[in-house]
Amino acid sequence: MAHNYIRESATSLSADRCAQAKKMNEVKIEVYNKKEKVTTTLYVEQLSEKKFRMIDNDFCNPKLTLGTEFETEINKENKHEITKITKESDYITRRFGLTPNHKESDYRMLGEELTKRGGFWQVDLGSIATVNIPKDFDLDIDQVIKDLDLKLIEITD
Repeated sequence: MAHNYIRESATSLSADRCAQAKKMNEVKIEVYNKKEKVTTTLYVEQLSEKKFRMIDNDFCNPKLTLGTEFETEINKENKHEITKITKESDYITRRFGLTPNHKESDYRMLGEELTKRGGFWQVDLGSIATVNIPKDFDLDIDQVIKDLDLKLIEITD
């Protein structure tokens, strides 16, 4: 049985990123993950008829992160199924469980600093933060988390 997951996302977008989203060919597609038997709705940039680029992170599939490009085929239920990832993300992606010990403003400080330096962050389901760190990021993200005393729990695959 396939499940549809609805994502609550509190995404921090800079003004430049919002303008960029308006310029790109942003579309909404439903992607069926045969292995997990899950259908998710994604907002992506359409590059060609069957090729797309992620504009944020898929909560259900950790391989689909900001900037990842992929090709799909339409299945008999008229859903997209990924056939090939054609380009990996240019970001280092990490996921963390947020603890209720801190206010949202504590986490937002980290997210805003990341965004200012070319990164991206989003919070799903109110308790899972996904951060996309540029490969040339000039700060040690672990040290920043430690300095802010956030006590985040990293979620690994």
